[in-house]
Amino acid sequence: MKKLFSVFLSLFLMAAMCLPAFCEDEVFSDETVAYYKSLGLEGTTLNVYNWGEYIDDEDLDVVSQFERLTGCNINYTTFESNENMYSKLSGGGVSYDIVIPSDYMVEKLMNDGMLEKLDFGNIPNYEKYFDAEDYGYLVSDEVNGEKVSEYAVIYNVGTTILIYNTKYVKEKPDSWSVLWDEQYKGKVLMFNNPRDAFAIAQAYLGQDFNTTDPADWDKAAELLRQQREKVSPSYVMDEIFNKMESGDYYLGVYYAGDYELMKENNDDLDFAFPKEGVNTFYDAMCIPTSTQNKKGAEAFINFMLEPEVALANAEYIYYATANKAVIDSGEFSLADSEAVYPDPDSITVQQFHNLPNDTLQYMNTLWMKVKGENNAQGIYITFFAVLAVIVLIIVLTVLHKRKMKKYYNV
Repeated sequence: MKKLFSVFLSLFLMAAMCLPAFCEDEVFSDETVAYYKSLGLEGTTLNVYNWGEYIDDEDLDVVSQFERLTGCNINYTTFESNENMYSKLSGGGVSYDIVIPSDYMVEKLMNDGMLEKLDFGNIPNYEKYFDAEDYGYLVSDEVNGEKVSEYAVIYNVGTTILIYNTKYVKEKPDSWSVLWDEQYKGKVLMFNNPRDAFAIAQAYLGQDFNTTDPADWDKAAELLRQQREKVSPSYVMDEIFNKMESGDYYLGVYYAGDYELMKENNDDLDFAFPKEGVNTFYDAMCIPTSTQNKKGAEAFINFMLEPEVALANAEYIYYATANKAVIDSGEFSLADSEAVYPDPDSITVQQFHNLPNDTLQYMNTLWMKVKGENNAQGIYITFFAVLAVIVLIIVLTVLHKRKMKKYYNV
């Protein structure tokens, strides 16, 4: 009897130890769990290439959940810009199964024949949860006669935004011109990537963000050069969080969702959509032609559209989501954010498209000049300082030799 009780107790304790893992499955319905278990992905590998800090790895821990449900192992790496991602992908050194580029880069990858067409039969959540009515216009363009929406599933949507500190900027700005205002010299943060930086100057000048006219780019570059010269902005990307949150800077430009994150740490921050217009963009999940696991990649895209996953990602990233289940749930904390979900009738927007290679090269050349000209004086000072030190060393060496020669009477 004691032996039987001991066996029963052991089984009970084993069941109790397994209980947390069992409860973890309660995140998803039995039907959802069964679906991912049935895909036959156990033992396979999936290489995912995404932006940094662009997936929930805390509350739900999306990657771990996908691995748990499918048995697939994910190699997850990140990039800092679309251009860095393209360079790595086009280099052919690594085979990625999922990449998450922005709109214009999706078009470029399509144009270069570097994306696989999606089999939406393996992405059933697309039809169920993707809000095509609200966001379909973002992928309505064609590349080489093919629809972008056949190659990409929107992950998040956003806009650029003007951020300001109400302690130092007393009136709400309504124009990008505030970034050229002499009174804020040294207290302005500017994008450290050419496409976003030029777009601000282009909006201010009333230009098309996708112009191919070199004269337009010259005018925008001159305006950026004047800004650098007069206002001396710091060029930043994610460094903007600490700099704006600390209150050390008065004005900055970044993305709407990130503004909400900054405001949580500094309630003095506010935002504006300048009247000249802003860039609206989307980031999308795509499968490169280098994929070694297309079935797993499509399963991952489908998983990212699961309501629980989409909500966790939206809450972590703070961007507008294209998943209607998240909006309809009433649980998304930013659903009422005027920065993340602005009234379409109250703002002017343009969207980036893929530019011809010669235009891109011209833009990058101008960008290097914009950032380099202001450093020229510093470079010259450094050069002459080093030269002076070298001359001083030579003079001292010569004097020392003469002194030694005289001392030893040589």
